Amino acid sequence: MPRCCLILLALAATVSDAGDPDRGLRFLLNEPVLPPDFDDGVIENVWRLWPAGERAAVENLPEADRRAAVFARYGLQPRPENPRLAAGYVRDADGDWSMNCFACHAGSVAGGPTRYGLPNTHTALHSLTEDVLATKLRQFKLPSHMDVGHKYIPLNRTDGTTNAVVFGVALGAGRDRDMNPTGRRAKHVVHHDLDAPPWWNVKKKRSLYADGFAPKNARVLMQFMMLPVNDAERFYGWEKDFEDVLAFIESVEPPEWPFGVDAELAGRGRVAFEENCSRCHGTYGDDWTYPETIVPIEEVGTDRVRLDALTPEHRRWMKEGWLSRYGEDDVLLDPGGYVAPPLDGIWASAPYLHNGSVPTLWHLMHPAERPAVWRRTKDGYDEGRVGLTFEEVDAVPADATDAERRGYRDAGRFGMSNAGHDFPDELTEPQKRAVLEYLKTL
Repeated sequence: MPRCCLILLALAATVSDAGDPDRGLRFLLNEPVLPPDFDDGVIENVWRLWPAGERAAVENLPEADRRAAVFARYGLQPRPENPRLAAGYVRDADGDWSMNCFACHAGSVAGGPTRYGLPNTHTALHSLTEDVLATKLRQFKLPSHMDVGHKYIPLNRTDGTTNAVVFGVALGAGRDRDMNPTGRRAKHVVHHDLDAPPWWNVKKKRSLYADGFAPKNARVLMQFMMLPVNDAERFYGWEKDFEDVLAFIESVEPPEWPFGVDAELAGRGRVAFEENCSRCHGTYGDDWTYPETIVPIEEVGTDRVRLDALTPEHRRWMKEGWLSRYGEDDVLLDPGGYVAPPLDGIWASAPYLHNGSVPTLWHLMHPAERPAVWRRTKDGYDEGRVGLTFEEVDAVPADATDAERRGYRDAGRFGMSNAGHDFPDELTEPQKRAVLEYLKTL
């Protein structure tokens, strides 16, 4: 293995060696770090708000089947070990449900089972929260922090995505450099949708997030817990637990392509890939390399809203504060572009680009053919084009409800452009077919 790769591997392993992945998984699944979002009585009755036809379809179902329908409607992924529980929530002994990292980072692909570390591209968190609040009001229950917060910060404006960057900016504005709550509010936020990244790529990286600005350490993982109820001492006390969480994240392996592969075509694709794509995305196999390259925004040409939305103040706050060990772990104040990610398990992480605006790898490799407005089928998978099956439409229906609008991917919306990453146009059509076949094998 080249010396540069050995150095990168050593750097990547520095933090995670301290943690225990099994403890990390147990912590995520069983320890609430946020206040409850709802209770059993709410999740068992939220369906009563659905339109008449959909309500009638589940009203007389067995309780387990009705809960499965509720989970499916809102993109809640059932736990593999107990499908009555959602992977993205910790349920305590009192029947209260508190969100955890798996709300965005446990998903399913091609109709398969829930996998921890797979992006949840089904999540409809904003719609869930709207219906949860309405159900609570019917039951004369008090609203939670999510019920109040979603009135000011959209949780996602497109199903399958998250407004996570704004969560971090808004929560971080209320902390000093030592993580003490201050009560301050963010002066400027730019709401936009992001596609959650797969966790199995973290082991290859030294930094986190689409622009690679944040160091990969246990503390950075804790920033979404910065509600005022969690004081600085609680953060300090949880650091060891999140070292375990980071170790679990780095233990996640990508799923293997479950369908057939044309080995001869994939072999030609590997040659074309390594000649044209590996400069940014690395090489694969036992002697893999990964350069962790930040591609300038002017060169990659993808939607720049995510890059610009993370404020210089927030980047500096992280650089000077506890999350980065007061600057001991590097924070980039001006990344200037997006990190070209590793492509391990790329078949399973559709849709593509950092905002999830492109449904398949075929469309990623054919920029002129990318659909402008589309919505996915529930669990369909396109083996030939490698990605989601979808319906393309001319426009979002004018009479669609807000919840229905969130079901569409609209490249004309702010932050959802599907332009850029037109590098595949340098390939011939036979090369594109071969590279597509090769990508299935990673």
